[in-house]
Amino acid sequence: MNAVVAPSNNFKKLQARLRGLVGKAIDDFRMIENGDRVMVCLSGGKDSYTMLDVLLSLKRSAPVHFDLIAVNLDQKQPGFPAHVLPEYLTALGVPFHIIEQDTYSVVKRVIPEGKTMCGLCSRLRRGALYRYAAENGITKIALGHHRDDIIETLFLNMFFGGKLKAMPPKLRSTDGKHIVIRPLAYVAEQDIARYATARAFPLIPCTLCGSQANMQRMEVKQMVREWEQRYPGRTESIFSSIRNVVPSHLADPAAYDFAHPQEGDPFNE
Repeated sequence: MNAVVAPSNNFKKLQARLRGLVGKAIDDFRMIENGDRVMVCLSGGKDSYTMLDVLLSLKRSAPVHFDLIAVNLDQKQPGFPAHVLPEYLTALGVPFHIIEQDTYSVVKRVIPEGKTMCGLCSRLRRGALYRYAAENGITKIALGHHRDDIIETLFLNMFFGGKLKAMPPKLRSTDGKHIVIRPLAYVAEQDIARYATARAFPLIPCTLCGSQANMQRMEVKQMVREWEQRYPGRTESIFSSIRNVVPSHLADPAAYDFAHPQEGDPFNE
């Protein structure tokens, strides 16, 4: 019989850090409330595994009652190891459901070779998950986007969309029927990678679009990574700026009434 290895002090500190950051995000944005039925969208990547793991840990000590159900969309990608997630979740004792929908064929047929597939893939995946949520009494849909994803989206929208816009930690869907939450909003990707390695999650790579080197997101990710290497702490500073917005010092008349500035507004300082 193999001896049980006790968690190292470094892992315990990392686990406590992630629990603290996720708990703070949930509290700051009122992501989860008493009686919620939370659908944890599990892709098989390090981010969603970590999100599920931390939410399960928090659920045991949370001051409110909520239920978790893990949901995966099997997109019928060739070679996808369909047994991995069901076996993992069954062993964990977590309620789960696998949605089977061949979005892979649709994306490959519609998107020309060499073009980025993520946009269409994301829309099809979101539609399937929203339908399941609507049909099964889901009150919150949890996605595994982390702090770095939010920062990268900020720059993607600035550079390629002409908008000052990122990923909100919590949002209501366009049709008003669903509330999406991102419990990892305060967590750095490198901490998630360390946690996933320590927990030895059975990771499943995305063979559809995960290796597309020409993606704009990959370029932005590399840019942010290089900034952080040259100037440690810059990523945290950028994220802090998203949480400390001064509309009067930007240039959007829809966000601030420049015609009628109020006394005490930052506009007057």
